[in-house]
Amino acid sequence: MRHFTHLKDLGPKGQAALIKLAAEYKRNEPGALLKGKVLGMLFFNPSLRTRTSFEVAMHKLGGMSVALEEGSGVWKLETEDGAVMSGDKAEHVREAAPVLSRYVDVLGVRAFSRGMGQADDDADGVINAFRRHAKVPMISLESAREHPCQGLADMLTVQESFGQTQGVKVVLSWAPHVRPLPKAVPNSVLLHAAAAGCDVTVVHPPGFELGEAVRAEAQKYAGESGGKIRYSNDQRAALEGAHVVYAKAWGPEPRASEDGIVASPALRGWMPTLKHFENATEEAIFLHCLPVRRNVEVSDEVLDSEFARVVDEAENRMWVQMAALAWLFGKA
Repeated sequence: MRHFTHLKDLGPKGQAALIKLAAEYKRNEPGALLKGKVLGMLFFNPSLRTRTSFEVAMHKLGGMSVALEEGSGVWKLETEDGAVMSGDKAEHVREAAPVLSRYVDVLGVRAFSRGMGQADDDADGVINAFRRHAKVPMISLESAREHPCQGLADMLTVQESFGQTQGVKVVLSWAPHVRPLPKAVPNSVLLHAAAAGCDVTVVHPPGFELGEAVRAEAQKYAGESGGKIRYSNDQRAALEGAHVVYAKAWGPEPRASEDGIVASPALRGWMPTLKHFENATEEAIFLHCLPVRRNVEVSDEVLDSEFARVVDEAENRMWVQMAALAWLFGKA
């Protein structure tokens, strides 16, 4: 039984195959490959692109989808083994996952970071609990550690823009925000770009490092794919010769240092403006996973410029998810 909850379920070669398949589906839709199949989606957190793109993807493949929201029409769920359930959580994943598995053919779960630090994010407790107890294939709708479908869409967008991913210079730049955000998206940008053979630079202020386990995994993928990875605190130098500027906010580590840092006036200069593209290549593109807070995280002038590919990137979520769903059922 296949699962796709983390990039390690694919590896660099599997990722390349799914991106190729997604590009084929985008040129010529495959038809009702999953006729009669049902995708169940359980959301612990809000969604716009993820829910809509999965629903449409499943429809295009001839199947149907059911979306559930934890705590809103669905019991609050406990995922910790051995928990004494005397609080507001009325159902345990040990029952919820196998019951849902009787109703659906593939199960997706979206559960953001609980804000309990790097070790808790790396453990990815909610989605891994469902993965242990589900009896059908699992797909991540974003978890505490990764957003793998976003990572696939990012790399499809890079490939469409440059004809390849190998050697493309991708700069993942920290951006300011009104509050500290989880690291799932920047983790996936690093992991998927490394697996695609990109020349990756992660640039951020001191204290905003990505986790050691994610960095080690990315280095492994870069070794397999021929990619490169470097880290920097100098945004201007990092953007020199960039093909892809990917801006994303994320919080510092440890979490105790959050207050007063994320929205600090001293860090507002990290928000991408057109000035940040002066040293990038002429064909450079700008990416962001969305949603984005305009003129806080990214300036209007960048989002409305010829550099921006954020809408193309969002559309590509649907195509890569079609490919991932087909792969889960052995139809790819």
